Amino acid sequence: MDTTKKLIKRYRRGNTFPHVVAKLSALINDDNSTLRDFEAIISLDPALTARLLTLVNSSYYGLLHKVDSISRAIAMLGMKNLHNIAVTDALKGMFKTGKGDISFPVDRLWTHSAAAGICSKMIAERIFSINGDDAYLTGLLHDIGLIVEWQGAANEFSTVYRLLEPNGPTIVKLEDEYISTNHCEIGYLLAGEWAISDASREAIRDHHATLDSISPDSPTGVLQIAEYILAQLDLTLKEGVHYHLSPPLISHVKEYMDEYMVLADELPEELKRIQELFKS
Repeated sequence: MDTTKKLIKRYRRGNTFPHVVAKLSALINDDNSTLRDFEAIISLDPALTARLLTLVNSSYYGLLHKVDSISRAIAMLGMKNLHNIAVTDALKGMFKTGKGDISFPVDRLWTHSAAAGICSKMIAERIFSINGDDAYLTGLLHDIGLIVEWQGAANEFSTVYRLLEPNGPTIVKLEDEYISTNHCEIGYLLAGEWAISDASREAIRDHHATLDSISPDSPTGVLQIAEYILAQLDLTLKEGVHYHLSPPLISHVKEYMDEYMVLADELPEELKRIQELFKS
């Protein structure tokens, strides 16, 4: 068994992605699934049902009338949106458990993950005029492998984080050297277990890769651009650490610089709103 699978196995002993949420992910990617299938799965978990209804009825969504059932929540927000709320809530819970044995700013990682989800969604919808639900999920989960390393290889990850500095080796190079795997590969495998789409899994795997051929509107392209914007706003894993775009994306960002600057200006307020939503 290679290091990636060993770490996932070790992590899985104390942390599980909620079974219901994993089932919802499978339904989202099944063309034959129905709204009733989706509602039936959520209804199996009364605690999740209550939590989702609380979130849906928050001021964040600004619904005019109170939503008192999952079927109505689906009708108002759609399956993908409700699924993403469930995943965000589950992921936030995973950041709270298993604090590990080293000093690591897990709150900063949560902020970065949430910001990546929001920024990816904004890019998809505002720049490319495509539905941003998948982009949000991809951004939210892109660094989940770091949690696995933090909790499963604490000493090695401590070394990686300490050595991660501006203009130094990339985090992937440090991980490969000290952990014999990296968070991109770990995230790719975990996302497969959770029935995340292939396109999103590939974006998680390649978000640090320097690619000679990449389309800006692809899931990987959107995520890399989002990571670049977050670096400009110092919303990275560690202060001052930069992010380098794949060459084909550089000309695209320059061409649409004005639009991206507006997006970057509005991102902090959007991030604040979602942090308030999931603060408990």
